[in-house]
Amino acid sequence: MRGIGKVSLIGAGPGDPDLLTVKALKRIQDAEVVVYDRLVSQEIMDLVPPKTALYPVGKKPKSHPIPQEEINQLLVDLAKEGKRVVRLKGGDPFIFGRGSEEAAELVTAGVEYEVVPGITAAQGCASSLNLPLTHRGLATGLRYVTGHCQRDVPLDLDWASLADPNTTLVIYMGLAAIAEISTKLVEHGMPADMPAVAISKGTTSEEQKVFGTLTTIGELAKAAKLPAPTLFMIGDVVGLKETLELPELTGSEGNWGEKRPHLEVING
Repeated sequence: MRGIGKVSLIGAGPGDPDLLTVKALKRIQDAEVVVYDRLVSQEIMDLVPPKTALYPVGKKPKSHPIPQEEINQLLVDLAKEGKRVVRLKGGDPFIFGRGSEEAAELVTAGVEYEVVPGITAAQGCASSLNLPLTHRGLATGLRYVTGHCQRDVPLDLDWASLADPNTTLVIYMGLAAIAEISTKLVEHGMPADMPAVAISKGTTSEEQKVFGTLTTIGELAKAAKLPAPTLFMIGDVVGLKETLELPELTGSEGNWGEKRPHLEVING
């Protein structure tokens, strides 16, 4: 009989398969079972060996066909069958990924696990736009915030703290609540003209981005019909766009690879 297996909680990063860690790729290619989320890109799923068993457990906003409790139990059951299990999540498993909830359940069940970090959406999207998350003299701090609350409870955030103009604010899952978030931040002292950007499906071939200000970014994102997942960056670092933007390269000289097509809408 096989002993209890092991679960690897793996961050798949923001979508570009080149941004996977070497360790993540090794675990994916050695797995007997992959339990994966909806936001894991197809390019990354293509790296899974053909004989590996696949369990899709993805959720959509207001649609959770497989409750989290069932996902937790699935991981336990598969591991107790002696399987090498990969739990594959977009971004990083411990940043708005509920990976710690799954880890706690595995510990309770006596199942060994490991965490393989991934590049979170904030890092991936910022780098895709050649924007820093911190910059001397502009941003001395960085905050990651979710714009989505459990069971649609109204947002109850520390708005005064988040409105600090010396902090870069990154909002995950905020597409539906960005208007409310912007209003609250302005009410608590953040400048209305603070630069902002919305990035949809960052680092992938479907990336779209909209630049604006704190008070215009919600309407601009809506007008551009940005699909989820969309991430918002708010702060003076976004204003470095023109300073850090590279000129278009002609020919292949100096080009590391094919330029991904982007839809870009700039206004405000």
